[in-house]
Amino acid sequence: MESCSSNASTKVFFLVGFPALQDSQTPLFIVFLLFYLLILVGNAVIITVVVVDRTLHKPMYFFLVNLSVLDVLFTTTTIPKMLAMFLANAKTILFRGCFLQMYSFHGLTVTEALLLVVMAYDRYEAICDPLRYAVKMTRRTNIRLAASAWITALLIPVPVITQTSRLAYGDTTRVYHCFCDHLAVVQAACSDLSAEFQTFLGFSIAMTVSVVPLLLVTLSYIHIILSVLKINSKEGRMKAFSTCTSHLLVVGTYYSSIAVAYMSYRANIPIDVHVISNVVFSILTPLLNPIIYTLRNKEVKSAVKRSIFPKIFPLTKRFRFGG
Repeated sequence: MESCSSNASTKVFFLVGFPALQDSQTPLFIVFLLFYLLILVGNAVIITVVVVDRTLHKPMYFFLVNLSVLDVLFTTTTIPKMLAMFLANAKTILFRGCFLQMYSFHGLTVTEALLLVVMAYDRYEAICDPLRYAVKMTRRTNIRLAASAWITALLIPVPVITQTSRLAYGDTTRVYHCFCDHLAVVQAACSDLSAEFQTFLGFSIAMTVSVVPLLLVTLSYIHIILSVLKINSKEGRMKAFSTCTSHLLVVGTYYSSIAVAYMSYRANIPIDVHVISNVVFSILTPLLNPIIYTLRNKEVKSAVKRSIFPKIFPLTKRFRFGG
């Protein structure tokens, strides 16, 4: 029987990946490489167009850049290692590397939830108090709001992950996941009552940092809806609602995917479903965010056409306007 201890110096985690798809490593590599490239390109387009186009130098798009940077970092914590697993069967990860990945993944998950709250607050100020919007949402205020979201979110996981790292593990611990997710690592620990407590604590904190931001976003939109309904003209109401559509779609995508991931851990279903639901959560929102904002937001769509298309297709503008 393999010895268990809390000594981290020589420990290694073996990431099993998708147990039922061990013979499909090459197709998995191609699919996830495609997803990763789409995420990088899509979010790079958002960041570039907001920085380059001065018409987008507004608080809403400043927070959108933060969201795009977050999505790139979020997926980079997991997908490159997954690609190495699928392509070269590189399934081992050192103890410190595993917990660094775990911290990054969960810290950035919380960051996204808090950034969505900040973006909801921005829409609240823009619609409910438009006359003082420019005074309230100054550059300094925007930076403080974004920094608060990042710092708070990156501090929240520290105690739980520190405690989890002190559990007893074997010299080579099998983790039934594609990356070092907290619950998957805790379940792989040696039989220990503290592991059960860590599972409960981790799940409780995860629910809290998901539900509380969702309640704040919901509260903001209740005020927004009540304010919009007071607008006399139908065109005015539609214009006000249209500025919130992209954000609402992102919020819906984020919370629907995270709900599926959380429920999969509590249900008695195959391990592959647990892993797939968590992996889908980790890539779905970063993949869809750029698509939502470029297709649903007229200002971003117009800026992409002005700033990006002429660079990629330099002859388009010449032919369009007759040379």
